Amino acid sequence: MTPETPWLSSYVNVPPSLNYPSCSIAQLVLNTAEKHPDVTAYDFFGAKATYRQFADEIKLCARGLKALGIERGDRVTVCMPNTPQAIIMVYALNLIGAVANMVHPLSAPEELVRYMKSSVAALTLDQFCPKLAEILPRTPVKTLIICGIEDGLSGIKKPLYKLTKGRKIERRPSRGSILRYSDLLTSATEYTGEIDAKTRGEDIAAILYSGGTSGESKGILLTNLNINALAMQTAAAGDCTAPGHKMLALMPVFHGFGLGVCIHTALYFGGTCILVPQFSIESYAQLLRKYKPHYIPGVPTLFEALLRLQNIDKLDLSQLEGVFCGGDTLTVDLKRRVDKFLKDHGSTEQIREGYGMTESVTASCLTPRTFHKEGSIGIPYPDMYHKIVRQGTQETLPYGEDGEIVVSGPTVMKGYDGDESETEKTLQTHPDGRVWLHTGDLGMMDENGFVYFRQRIKRMIISSGYNIYPSQLENIIEQHEKVHISCVIGVPDDYKMQRIKAFIVLRADQEPTDEIKTSILDHCRQNIAKYSLPQEFEYRAELPRTMIGKVAYTELEKEEAERRRVL
Repeated sequence: MTPETPWLSSYVNVPPSLNYPSCSIAQLVLNTAEKHPDVTAYDFFGAKATYRQFADEIKLCARGLKALGIERGDRVTVCMPNTPQAIIMVYALNLIGAVANMVHPLSAPEELVRYMKSSVAALTLDQFCPKLAEILPRTPVKTLIICGIEDGLSGIKKPLYKLTKGRKIERRPSRGSILRYSDLLTSATEYTGEIDAKTRGEDIAAILYSGGTSGESKGILLTNLNINALAMQTAAAGDCTAPGHKMLALMPVFHGFGLGVCIHTALYFGGTCILVPQFSIESYAQLLRKYKPHYIPGVPTLFEALLRLQNIDKLDLSQLEGVFCGGDTLTVDLKRRVDKFLKDHGSTEQIREGYGMTESVTASCLTPRTFHKEGSIGIPYPDMYHKIVRQGTQETLPYGEDGEIVVSGPTVMKGYDGDESETEKTLQTHPDGRVWLHTGDLGMMDENGFVYFRQRIKRMIISSGYNIYPSQLENIIEQHEKVHISCVIGVPDDYKMQRIKAFIVLRADQEPTDEIKTSILDHCRQNIAKYSLPQEFEYRAELPRTMIGKVAYTELEKEEAERRRVL
C-alpha cells in the first residue's frame, strides 16, 4: 500500500508487519495445543484428534524416533499423502531437530533415489513399500517405516477399508529394514531422554521439491522461520483466525501449499485440518456437504472440478470464509465462473488468488478479501517485499513496466540443497542490502502496489523477433464459451524460429466440430494480434499434468520435438 492509496485501507485490514518467534514449527503447534487443548486438530474420515491428543501423538512419535537412533540434523524422507501419520511424523521429526524430506509418493524410482540421497530413514504407505524397498540398497536409508491408510481410521471404516480398497494391498510386518509405524510407537518407551531439540528459526525444518515443469526439480531448504512466518502471514492476510474452523486439506503435505497453508496455517490458528489423502471429483461434493469447510485452498484444476460437479443445486456454501487459489495461473475467465458459482451457492466470498513459489514456501501475496483488480495476483503479505527488476539485472523498474518479479522477506528459502551455484543466481543481495529471491517470473506492479503475473520468463516464445507470452494467449482462448482449458507452446520453425501451437480441451459434452473450431479461431483473430496468433490448433480430451496438477507444457514440447524428429 502506498501513501497515494488511502482508499485501499478500507479493503485491507492486514497489519504490515508481524512478530515471528524464533522457535521450531513443532513448538508453534504445541503452543496452539496449550491454548486450545479440546479443539479438534485433525479429522481423517471421522477419526479425530484434539490438540491435546495431537500433541501427545507428536511427542510419542518423537520418542520412537529417538529410540530408533534418529538424531538432530538427520534427514528422514516422508513419502506420504495427507494422513495423520504424515503430519505427526513431520512435527515429531522437527521436535527432535531432524529434517523432514518431503517427497511425492508417485515419484519415479530414479527420482526417489535422488530425493533420498541423504536420508537415514523413510516413512511411506504399504502400497508404496515395494517401490521404495526395491531402491533402498541404492540409498543410505537404513529403516523403512510403513503404515496403512486403515491405521488412521476408526470404527467400522477400518475393517471396511481392508475389505474394499485395501483388499489387495500387502501389509508387511516389521522385519529387517522394515518397521511398522505402530511398532515405532511401541518402542517409544525405550527412550527416556530429552526429545525437544529446541531448534531456532534459522534451523532447517523441511526440504521440499520444486514442481519440475522447467527442468530437473531441486531440493529447497526451508527453515523453521520460513514455515512459521508463512503460517502467520497467511492467517493474517487470509482472515483465518477462528479456532475450530475447518480447513479442507486437499493439497498434499509434500507440497508447499499443502504443508504451509492447509496444514501449518490451520494448526497455527487452532483450525481443524480435514485430511484428504487423495482427491477425486466424485468425492468432492460429498466432502463439501459433510464437512462444510470454512476454508478451501487449491490449484486452478481443483476449482475447475468444482464447476463440473453434478447434482449440487442445493449445495450450501454460506459458511465459507476463504477460498484461495495458488500453484498456477487463475485465468480471468475461471475466476469469473468460480465467483458466480460461489454466489449461486450462498457464499459471499470471492476466490482469492495468491502468488508464490516453493522457494518462499508458497504464497507471498494475495488478493484482498473484498476487493480485486482484474488480472492481479494481489498485494504482498505482511513483511514480504515485491519489486520488478529489469530482466538479468538488479535495476528496479517503474510502476507499470514488465520485468522479473523479485521477492524478499522471512519466508525466502535458505537455498537449494547441494547447489551453491543455483542458490547464488536465485538469492541475490541488492544495493539496498536485502536478499531478494529472483523468481524467474515476468510481471508488473501498479502504483497501488498490486502485482500482476505474466508468466515464467523461460517460457517466453520468440516468433519472427516478437516476444510472445503463452499465458496471455491461454487467458484469451479460455474466455471462449466452449473452451475448458488450453496450453500454448512454441514449436521449432525454420523461418520464424518458433511458430505458435495451441492445445485445447473443450468443456464437458462438447466435441471439436468444424463449427466450434471456426468459432474459436474467429475468437482468437478478434482478440490476439496477428503476430501472436496460433498457427496450429490441436484438440484433446485432456492435457498432461505435473504431479501437483499444473499443465505440464514441457511434456507437450517434448511430444512436438519427438514428432519433428520422426518426420
